[in-house]
Amino acid sequence: MLFSKKKGLTIDTLIGEDTAIDGDLVFAGGLRLDGRVRGNITAAPGKPSMLVVSEKGMVEGEISVGHLVLNGTVKGPVQATDLLELQPHARVLGDVRYAALEMHQGALVEGRLMPVAQGEIKALPNLVEAGPVTEVTEAADTSAGAEAETPAADASPTEKAA
Repeated sequence: MLFSKKKGLTIDTLIGEDTAIDGDLVFAGGLRLDGRVRGNITAAPGKPSMLVVSEKGMVEGEISVGHLVLNGTVKGPVQATDLLELQPHARVLGDVRYAALEMHQGALVEGRLMPVAQGEIKALPNLVEAGPVTEVTEAADTSAGAEAETPAADASPTEKAA
């Protein structure tokens, strides 16, 4: 049995390389796709889910799961509510919504990448620290002005007149 170190879910269902499914799939737990699905793949609501699409796997339809490990091709929109892993041979031809994203070199997305809004994520947590940075920038501008005056003080009388 295969497993994910990140989520602890086991792969308990396998769709083999020579299998083609026309229709929608709803699953819970772990599903590995080495074949082809022409339809939507959706995780059962309220249950943990992980979908692994291998390099040989292909989906023509929408994917909506918790954890998606993609190394194959998806022609349609993708949504991963927990984690999306785009491995080197991943190809997504559609928009992608994700809570967390891990994208390897070589992965391709032809669509928009949109983070899923979550209640725990706080927008711009470092906003409080922005005040002191502005003060430091202003102090740097003042010192730059002082440096500009210093060479003029050392200039010869003819340069001062000019």
